[in-house]
Amino acid sequence: MDFSKFDKDIDIEGLKADIKDAEQNKQDKYKDVPHGSYEINIDKLELTTSKKGDPMVSCWMNIIEGEFKKNKIFMNQVITQGFQIHIANDFLRSLDSGLEIEFKNYTRYDALLMDIHEAIDNKKEYVIDYGENAKGFNTFKITEIFDVEG
Repeated sequence: MDFSKFDKDIDIEGLKADIKDAEQNKQDKYKDVPHGSYEINIDKLELTTSKKGDPMVSCWMNIIEGEFKKNKIFMNQVITQGFQIHIANDFLRSLDSGLEIEFKNYTRYDALLMDIHEAIDNKKEYVIDYGENAKGFNTFKITEIFDVEG
């Protein structure tokens, strides 16, 4: 099998940094984050692919206060169907980036996600209700927005 595709598709330098960080910080100190309300900022927001190869919105949220400070919550929403894009769009709108949230095609959606992250990175923090719906899927609802000073 040719693994060079992964060398192109995955940020190898970022991955090496993550490995070093995990070794230094001993990832076992991180606990599974239970459902609840958390103060977060958005660490990463991008269009990527699922394990099956489907397009997926991936959002990494850093918990910035409380018992789970420095842990992450991960939102991964596959976007191959209308209702899935609707879920992603609602979440993106709740980030209050000031940008118009609209799906036109995957290439433009990828650019939109990068623009949203740039608009909110180090500028906004949030309170998120991290829960679960009746079907057992994780839910992510922004309930408060804070502008970051300085």
